[in-house]
Amino acid sequence: MADAHLLTGITVVDFTQFLAGPVVTQSMAEMGAEVIKVELAPLGDPGRYLPLMKENRSGYFIQQNTAKKSLCLDINQQQGKSMITELLRKADVMVENFSPGVIAKLGFGWEAVHQLNPRLVMCSVS
Repeated sequence: MADAHLLTGITVVDFTQFLAGPVVTQSMAEMGAEVIKVELAPLGDPGRYLPLMKENRSGYFIQQNTAKKSLCLDINQQQGKSMITELLRKADVMVENFSPGVIAKLGFGWEAVHQLNPRLVMCSVS
């Protein structure tokens, strides 16, 4: 398929969890994007704990996050915020599906990320 790697060379920072958001970023990974999933400490993505489990791993989580890189950061610590800031400076796309206003409260709303990286495309999924 000629379009299978349409997004090769594109870096996506993924702040999604549960259904719509992970499906979007999984599709982007399948099309060749480098997807970096940011999970919030201390527990990471809640999808990790959904049944059906095999060997303490959620089938749902594995299905929705195959081909993604993943890191778990404490956004309340300066080191975690700094790492996210660096990722966003270099990224092409950011996808989030928090409740309205949450990403801004975390310090990474549109105004903040646009100032960091004016070419960044931000997608909020609901």
